[in-house]
Amino acid sequence: MNKIPKVKTKDLLSVTDFSKEEILSIFEFSKKMKVELQQGKTHSYLHGKTLGMIFEKTSTRTRVSFEVGMFQLGGYALFLSRDDIQLGRGETVADTAKVLSRYLDGIMIRCYSHSTAVELAYNATIPVINGLTDIFHPCQALTDFFTIYEHNKTFKNVKLAFVGDGNNVAQSLMLTAAMLGVDFALACPKGYYPKKEVVEQAFSIASKSGSVITLTSDISMAVENATYLYTDVWVSMGQEKEASRRKRDFAKYKITKKILDKCAPECKVMHC
Repeated sequence: MNKIPKVKTKDLLSVTDFSKEEILSIFEFSKKMKVELQQGKTHSYLHGKTLGMIFEKTSTRTRVSFEVGMFQLGGYALFLSRDDIQLGRGETVADTAKVLSRYLDGIMIRCYSHSTAVELAYNATIPVINGLTDIFHPCQALTDFFTIYEHNKTFKNVKLAFVGDGNNVAQSLMLTAAMLGVDFALACPKGYYPKKEVVEQAFSIASKSGSVITLTSDISMAVENATYLYTDVWVSMGQEKEASRRKRDFAKYKITKKILDKCAPECKVMHC
């Protein structure tokens, strides 16, 4: 049985809860696990463990990946929609965290407000994993960089360009890139840039790792020589009232053959 990587943190609310070394050890472990799964080997690392999955926001991939992952590792996943529990409706987040801690071994939460995930983690005695909030999407970023790692075997000479909204996904990708020493460029219309404090954190990390972070409204500048090109939807769940304005503002921020021609010849396209 492979040795499970150890991490110092209890919770995963942002990619920065891990160190670079911890991320790389998780990637190596995941590579071995993936090969063994394809060979038909089974694992019981999470035998007898139950993960509660709280979904304020629905998702195909988040639910399926967590639920199947728990099953493949010998555990059980319990789906909890916003209608199944009283989170914030007659029962505080803190109380919910304490109650769930008595029954479960871990919690994954996909919610609208990052503060909800933070409060849940603060009051829970079991690990809390951020499955998406309005500020961060760490599991998405880690999975994407694992994919890059699988293809490239290294993070040297990698540039990831993101075209679109400087939202939770972009912010987590930017932080992960900074941690791993990967160059990151974001092409985004003014008014949709990442949060100032997240940008400052990314630049601080990049100054030590050697990563080059570029934020611009110029698509051509951002995608130049990119080895990976990434994009996301213009209108996320909960932003339906902004749909018309967003479609107008992001009209030019899409991936076309003309844009791909500006990237590196071996460029691969990714999406959330």
